[in-house]
Amino acid sequence: MTVVHPITRAWVTTGGTGAQNYDEFADDAEITAIIESNPHSALGIEMPHRAPQSLGKSFLDALPDAVARLAEAKADGSYTPAEQVVVLYRISAPAEEPAYGLFAMVDTDQISTRADEPGLVIRNEDVFIAKVRERVALADALGHLLSPVLLLQTGRGDELHAALAAATDTAGAPAATDTDQAGRTHAIWLLGPGPEQATLTALAGGGDLVVADGNHRSLAAQTGGLPRFLAVVTTPASVAIQPYNRLVSELTTTPAELLDRLRAAGAEVEPIDGPVEVPAAGGTVHLRLDGQGYAVRLPATASARLENLDHALVERLVLRDALGLDPGDKRITYVGGDYPASWLTGEVDAGRAELAILIAPVTVADFVAVNLAREKMPRKSTWFTPKARGGLVVAELPR
Repeated sequence: MTVVHPITRAWVTTGGTGAQNYDEFADDAEITAIIESNPHSALGIEMPHRAPQSLGKSFLDALPDAVARLAEAKADGSYTPAEQVVVLYRISAPAEEPAYGLFAMVDTDQISTRADEPGLVIRNEDVFIAKVRERVALADALGHLLSPVLLLQTGRGDELHAALAAATDTAGAPAATDTDQAGRTHAIWLLGPGPEQATLTALAGGGDLVVADGNHRSLAAQTGGLPRFLAVVTTPASVAIQPYNRLVSELTTTPAELLDRLRAAGAEVEPIDGPVEVPAAGGTVHLRLDGQGYAVRLPATASARLENLDHALVERLVLRDALGLDPGDKRITYVGGDYPASWLTGEVDAGRAELAILIAPVTVADFVAVNLAREKMPRKSTWFTPKARGGLVVAELPR
């Protein structure tokens, strides 16, 4: 028996509803602007309190607005229903190899967060519990899931990749396409019951599934008591890991004292002449403070691989020890790879932040090794691209 299943009742976009996922933004104003320019975007349902008509409401107070928007989208033909389907998914761009995935439902009781907890779905990061509560409340209010968890098939990934490529090549015209902010084309095809569906779900569930994106959404499924959650099962050949950086809006000490504390902890600190960029390789992080950049080699320890990842060292030595900030502090913004180094340093230079921390991306080898050991990655440490787009396939929950 596979842990990957068809969607009992899906609502599939007819176009225009695709959206970045709710947690891909460094600035809430961007969410409002996107919804304002495209009222049909699923982002207005996922983040109802950021929609122009709902500004000023709390997330919970705006939930009735989300319910109304989804009902309107279904009524006006923005979505069409389908039953017992999986959905083939291809993401393509002129200069990139295609990425493939499969929209389906996955058994929630397969989620594992530690070595002694059985399950094929490995969740790998600490989370912000307030965000989990919001996702639980949204699913409960809507009775639908709009944003998929991205799962990386580590056991039979090559076989799944080949099977999905072949299936999309012979599937004819897609049911719908959508273009994202980077210019990539997201195409979907419905696949009903039959031997091909059975083969693909077996391959998709044929080995450990690592949560590449959607740790909050997967925990929300557990917390909310959902037997299954919406996922896109993808392959190692379909993804890359981009930088995941940090902005600190307000320092708890002076820049000079921050650098002195890092040196006292054993870090090597050297000024950077010229623009501050993401480091080319791990082992050194780059800081942008008012008027100056620095290359900082943080001291590694004799402990396990996980503790010496750059993101773990930044969390422990820079944020906690040197600045006294908990990783969930509101003064810290986690900025994914869609934002270039120039944007982060520009925030500091413009006075909207006091510190930018630029960190080399985690390697796929480190990511897989940490996960298969059932250890947790530092929060917000992996920005996988291309990301599965929300609002293309909606799963109706049983009532």
